[in-house]
Amino acid sequence: MTIPTLRADLEAARYRVDRLDELWGAAAGAALQRGNRVPASRALAASADPAALLARLFVLGESADDAELAAALPTLGIAGAVELGLVTVDGDRVHPLLDLRPYAFVDPHGAGEWWIASDLGELATGAALRVDHVLGVGGASTTLASLQFPDDVESVLDLGTGCGIQALHARRFAKHVVATDISRRALDYARLNAELNGVDGIEFRLGSLYEPVAGERFDRIVSNPPFVITPRTPGVPEYEYRDGGLEGDALVASVVAGAAEHLVPGGTAQLLGNWEYRWNADGLERAADWATDAGLDVWVIERDLLDPARYAETWIRDGGTRAGTAEFERMCAAWLDDFARREVAQVGFGYLVLRAPDGTVPFRRAERASAPLDGVAGIGAHLSTALAARDRVAALDDDALLAIELTVAPDVTEERSHWPGEPDPSVIVLRQGGGLRRELKVDAALAAVVGACDGELPLGAIVGAVAQLLDVDPDAMRPAILVELRELVADGFLLPPGA
Repeated sequence: MTIPTLRADLEAARYRVDRLDELWGAAAGAALQRGNRVPASRALAASADPAALLARLFVLGESADDAELAAALPTLGIAGAVELGLVTVDGDRVHPLLDLRPYAFVDPHGAGEWWIASDLGELATGAALRVDHVLGVGGASTTLASLQFPDDVESVLDLGTGCGIQALHARRFAKHVVATDISRRALDYARLNAELNGVDGIEFRLGSLYEPVAGERFDRIVSNPPFVITPRTPGVPEYEYRDGGLEGDALVASVVAGAAEHLVPGGTAQLLGNWEYRWNADGLERAADWATDAGLDVWVIERDLLDPARYAETWIRDGGTRAGTAEFERMCAAWLDDFARREVAQVGFGYLVLRAPDGTVPFRRAERASAPLDGVAGIGAHLSTALAARDRVAALDDDALLAIELTVAPDVTEERSHWPGEPDPSVIVLRQGGGLRRELKVDAALAAVVGACDGELPLGAIVGAVAQLLDVDPDAMRPAILVELRELVADGFLLPPGA
């Protein structure tokens, strides 16, 4: 009963995101995000609130008086905290053994909040991470959570579950989730987090990649795989949470290829990954080829592109090695040697959406994000809706497309720029407020057609009226503009009936 007891004590202590924000304030919270815990520590030290003590221990990694912890967890007590592996006791002081913090989110099922346990990070320990470190919720975690399709399904595979955060999110949309990992420590954390938050329906299995689910198929696969490109050089740490043990981007390629054998027809996968730009190959197209070669539909979205030095610096710091040290420079040289040997000029990072064939018109899309996507919520819902809309339109010939009514998506706006004194715009831009936040330059004809798409008039009538307004031949205008309109549906700017 110790985990339910811990949950009850955390609830009683109001150990929640909004409460911690109140206790340390906006400025200290922002400093904490930047890796500076001093302002938060000073703010919490002045508070006798139980939530402040818990945050000092399990977020900032500070020690505390045992009487303080006993007061903050009155039902669990010190003995229960030791039994659960939360703390170790040294005299009258307790020291944290893990990171345990509240995590809040909003998805199509509404708002929610969990407590997530993981290993203490470099900010709390002041040392480089252990190679079997179990990562908590970070930027990649929240990105993949947002990327998950929100459609309800029977089964989901969370490949490489880590602390279990994706499995918890997936369970909100699936009746059954299988969560796998090669790390026993990660699975122990994932089980703890599921039980601590009262989430059932998740089965945890130990093993590498798809080995624990051989012969099984799922409606959806989600994965933040250990995609980080790490040189296979002695002395370079191989962190379990990010290094899959293969050279270059072969790990992500294998995850994509394996999805073909583990998705039901029409099943989808949402993954994060890296792909290499080699001197003779475009990385984005290479990533799309992985899926095409496996017989899968694919939509690849590249969010970032880094040169070898920036890539190496990012992941060396991620492991807790500080810039300017001899160890940092040694590892950086190893990374750059590896990239040079394999003729890698850049590394892309982004999202892959895969689908197993099910009789719908196949698709292959590879694009670079035109706007920053950090912190954008609901990308998965946007992509799921856009994909369904694209399927519907792709199945229509031009005559059938002209017969339906399209509607401008509610997040789309139009901006027109004029040269001073000129009545006609020099530039017309359509913008998405959500989703991938695309910005598209369009001509006057396409802007006029889109502006008239209110769900009331068939597309054919709109195209004809715009052609007459612009004094052009509608038969000459129609083929090119229909190609553009199909793309606008696939991009989520326009919605077909019922979308």
